[in-house]
Amino acid sequence: MLPCLPFIRASLVILGMCLISSGATADELNGANTAWILTSTALVLFMTIPGLSLFYGGLVRSQNVLSVLMQCFTITCVASLVWLIAGYSLAFGDGGSYNAVIGNLDNFLMGKILEDSMSGDIPESVFAMFQMTFAVITPALIVGAFAERMRFSAMLLFSVLWLLVVYAPITHWVWGGGWLGEMGLLDFAGGTVVHITAGVAALVAALVIGNRRGFPNQAMPPHNLTMTVTGAGMLWVGWFGFNAGSALAANGDAGMAMLVTHISASAGAMAWMMMEWIRFGRPSALGAVTGMVAGLGTITPASGFVGPGGALVIGLSAGVICYYATQAIKQRFKIDDSLDVFPVHGVGGILGTLCAGIFASDQLGLFSGQGYAEGMTMGSQVMVQMTGIVATAVYTAVVTLVLLKFVDAMLGLRINADGETNGLDLAEHNERGYDL
Repeated sequence: MLPCLPFIRASLVILGMCLISSGATADELNGANTAWILTSTALVLFMTIPGLSLFYGGLVRSQNVLSVLMQCFTITCVASLVWLIAGYSLAFGDGGSYNAVIGNLDNFLMGKILEDSMSGDIPESVFAMFQMTFAVITPALIVGAFAERMRFSAMLLFSVLWLLVVYAPITHWVWGGGWLGEMGLLDFAGGTVVHITAGVAALVAALVIGNRRGFPNQAMPPHNLTMTVTGAGMLWVGWFGFNAGSALAANGDAGMAMLVTHISASAGAMAWMMMEWIRFGRPSALGAVTGMVAGLGTITPASGFVGPGGALVIGLSAGVICYYATQAIKQRFKIDDSLDVFPVHGVGGILGTLCAGIFASDQLGLFSGQGYAEGMTMGSQVMVQMTGIVATAVYTAVVTLVLLKFVDAMLGLRINADGETNGLDLAEHNERGYDL
């Protein structure tokens, strides 16, 4: 026997074991997928703090900058605890005979998640944490609708209740085995779950709490666009984790989701800039970053289902349609959705959810996606998408209205007139954002 044969035999055994490990079954840990979802989780949290915090903080007036940063920061904390206690179990638990609409509380305090618990081929702890970051950013988006006038205590109570009775059930409908998922709704990363819920809730909140003092006659420009553009850049980078991470694997779906996310963001920014350039004779930094966010929000539900050509159309459409929606909400309807949450996220989520039902088709040439599920046509898929949009919007609007009325009766929603004039930084926190 050649002296090297035992070494060769041992090497082949080790190589075989590595090949088997790389093709792990659903119950075996996949290191590459786990590493990617860990990274994506950090990226999505980065979207909220510091990304969304800085983006919103720069858009408000200087006497309210700390209040917005504080709201985003504390929502991160309280939403994480709500998700731990009951949110994750309600969203992803098996609700038995009620499973079509809600999960159960069997995983109260995540008591069933152990170190070796698995969700597919990644640890369940990683999956739960990834989904926690979605639960964090969704109520934080709503902050932009009532910025500069809502009491801090009311915001906290509303966010807790909203997560439990709006976000968790709709998440279950779509991703937790509920009725919309069973119908075949295409929502890769949160067009309905995140953007429509946040956008519709923002519109209802703006209507219930009322306009800021002086709106629309008094100019209320952003106090620090440098801060806003910085936050927008962080949102853009973090969104790769948001969309590509939703593949829950380091694979081609994640790669395509990342590519189309970037294309849509770029197209949305350019489209919004061109709309301003045509109308006002010059583009603005605020318009560029707002168009970018519109492109990101609109591609979100479609990101794992469409190709680059479809993403280009979706991004350009987002820049134009969300631009006109912003003008209509504030100028025509005089609704003070302070930081344009509904026209950007709500309208973008609706548009993207519809577009997912169109551009997922593999029959559109350069604009084709990966194709529908067996038995689905474009017409049937669009009907499912419409059902998801209407159900999500109606449920969110009604329950959000009830919650706001309840919180108003318990604590009062709005800061008093002096507090609004002096700014929430002093009135609610006795601090100043700038004290030079």
